[in-house]
Amino acid sequence: MLSIENLTKTYDNGVRALDGVSLDIPKGMFGLLGPNGAGKSSLMRTIATLQPADSGAIMFDGVNVMENPDHIRQTLGYLPQDFGVYPRITAEAMLDHMAVLKGVTSKGERKDLVKYLLDQTNLYEARNKALTGFSGGMRQRFGIAQALIGNPKLIIVDEPTAGLDPEERNRFHNLLADIGENVVVILSTHIVEDVTDLCQNMAIMARGSIVASGKPMDLIDTMKGKVWRKIVAKSEVDSYRARFDIISTRLFAGDTVLHAFSESDPGEGFEAISATLEDVYFQTLKVKAQQDVAA
Repeated sequence: MLSIENLTKTYDNGVRALDGVSLDIPKGMFGLLGPNGAGKSSLMRTIATLQPADSGAIMFDGVNVMENPDHIRQTLGYLPQDFGVYPRITAEAMLDHMAVLKGVTSKGERKDLVKYLLDQTNLYEARNKALTGFSGGMRQRFGIAQALIGNPKLIIVDEPTAGLDPEERNRFHNLLADIGENVVVILSTHIVEDVTDLCQNMAIMARGSIVASGKPMDLIDTMKGKVWRKIVAKSEVDSYRARFDIISTRLFAGDTVLHAFSESDPGEGFEAISATLEDVYFQTLKVKAQQDVAA
């Protein structure tokens, strides 16, 4: 169990990246969903002890991480949004090198470990290929392979599927799902489908704060019977925005699909639809933005 209590962080430029963040994250896949700039990466870096918090507490398996950073470093696997590698080194050689850095000193043990990681991430056939020739998906899978060195109990992956094609994204999802059965995995992303597909628990983050948390289906149930849809001409969108609580819009065959929030039938041809996690996400962000303006 990872417990975060009232975590704050303000950078030297005055940006308050974390504003009283509190979360309890159990074993399994946990989705941290939020737009770019919400503070997700700041939270991930703070948990990983790459930067200090101004105040608050982080506990992992009963140990205060901020007072004992080495405790979490010994059990952490981290795949940041951007990670560097030596481009001309092969995948096999790079994993061997990183295993040495993580304290695996036996050559035979490292050989077995590297083979296991390459097999698990479906990269064994590319083991002698230089990392510079890897596709985006292969690179992300290599990132997971290095994060798994040392049998970590906590794994953090920050925006892992951004830019991947559908096939690689699906392969990466399957890999994360397998890993997440036995350890704490935090998936930080702005892609709603990643959380829908993978996570048993989640939180939505906006402007440095946690604005909603729980099980995805429970959050969806809070909007049951309150989401309505209508297809309108693109030129009519502003008029509908002025008169209805519009959750989101998207184009379809040249027209615009509106999703509206209403406790009861809003009329004017809107039809009731089942809520999705995307509806929860956009409505939560909109309410947060309105509250900040009002404050």
